[in-house]
Amino acid sequence: MVSIITPSHNSKLYIENTVQSVIDQTYTDWEMIIIDDNSTDGTRELIARLAEKDSRIKYFFNDVSIGPAKARNIGIENAKGQFLTFLDSDDIWMPEFIQTSVEYSIKNNYTFVFSSYERKDENLNDLYTDFIVPDKVSYSDLLRTCPISCLTAFIWIEKIGKFYMPDIPKRQDYGLWLRILKHVKYAYGIKTPLAVYRIRKGSLSRNKFLAIWYVWQVYINVEKLNFFYSLYLICLL
Repeated sequence: MVSIITPSHNSKLYIENTVQSVIDQTYTDWEMIIIDDNSTDGTRELIARLAEKDSRIKYFFNDVSIGPAKARNIGIENAKGQFLTFLDSDDIWMPEFIQTSVEYSIKNNYTFVFSSYERKDENLNDLYTDFIVPDKVSYSDLLRTCPISCLTAFIWIEKIGKFYMPDIPKRQDYGLWLRILKHVKYAYGIKTPLAVYRIRKGSLSRNKFLAIWYVWQVYINVEKLNFFYSLYLICLL
């Protein structure tokens, strides 16, 4: 089984499309764990209705906002699958995402894989060209640049165990990938775009300087790298 972790906060406009992209998967042995972080826009009620229609959808409601890292970690803690993956409440998978990821992992005995994806705006219009991932990345590669998206990372937790996200404001996923790559040699890329990353106005993906600041926080506060090495890595971005 594949466990899908989806944090949500005031995502009523998008989450139904996100859930539908999971329901439409060609691979059907999954559980979707949605952790709603104190939404106030009707997202909770929508999630409950969606879960009533499909028993594979499970949910947790936080009465106080705890942030995306802790929300995702609740999902990781409760995951029952052999594989673990993440899908944010405004992103979408292609129907073959899970099938392709499972088959690629098992065929090659890869414990950590990720795939290319399309980049769209809020209304799913083309925004940037497709992001095509490299063949593989190591821990040292990832320090220099991170091609692993949260919406396509696919982890064989039955083999390597569960790892949790650091509790930082942004780039929690980056911190998690670095943690995993201290234990496995490589994460392996799938060239075919298998997801749609919805880049909304005001998102971190549209603000390069702010994105660099949060990467710096990962270097200093999570990886505990020294100042000068961190500065060197920042200059490579």
